[in-house]
Amino acid sequence: MNDRIVGVEWLAERLGTPGVAVVDVRDAWEYDGIGHVPGAISVPFDTFRADEHGAAEAGMLPGADAFAELMGSAGVAPDDDIVAYDDTHGVFAARLLVTAELYGHDPDRLHLLDGDYSVWNRAEPTTTETPNREPTEYPAEFRVDGPLIERETVENAVGDPDAVIVDTREGWEYEEGHVPGAVRLDWRELVDTDARTIRPESALQELLAERGIHPEKRIVLYCNTARRISHTYTVLRALDYPEVSFYEGSLTEWEREGGALETDE
Repeated sequence: MNDRIVGVEWLAERLGTPGVAVVDVRDAWEYDGIGHVPGAISVPFDTFRADEHGAAEAGMLPGADAFAELMGSAGVAPDDDIVAYDDTHGVFAARLLVTAELYGHDPDRLHLLDGDYSVWNRAEPTTTETPNREPTEYPAEFRVDGPLIERETVENAVGDPDAVIVDTREGWEYEEGHVPGAVRLDWRELVDTDARTIRPESALQELLAERGIHPEKRIVLYCNTARRISHTYTVLRALDYPEVSFYEGSLTEWEREGGALETDE
């Protein structure tokens, strides 16, 4: 895998390096009370997530101006390498990274810490000290050429032999109703829940091949509100899948707009 997903050792070697911004997306009380990676800044998940579906450019995106203000006030520079982590196998941290990519941050400078905070805590020192980072000017503009796609593109992918629509929700959700022809891949299947890390690349490749999710296909991801697909998107891009699309509206928008559903009965 490429360094969209990085290990504890990778990050430990770069702590304190100019141009590296470590971002903790857990709740503020966890950051302050439990401890965090030294030098990490606190940007809780709910600060970069819209309150209502469709409040900004699409889905649950916060809006370019709000994201620019958030990143700038946290001291993140537009050319920083961002390393994000949470304590939930990376699903919330991945959402930050995808949001940053959608607003123009260089994808090659976006990294998910493999194993989340718990793995770091077992291997490396932590702190409760808050770093002093100077605010920055962080420009953010929604990328119209980015990985985000509209509902019409998903409709066109239904039945397209060159596309694979992937439902990243739990099995029972998929069975109750999914986009016609969608393949089920619960995002947690990509994680070794005991080790809390991403499964080995060979195991991932085998799993993806079993589900028909091949790198030569156009991959279209959705869940309910685009949180869980953030993790799957990050893993597939770490595996160098070249064409991975991100349906921000997900099933919430699909159903609201009258999209057809298929059920397993």
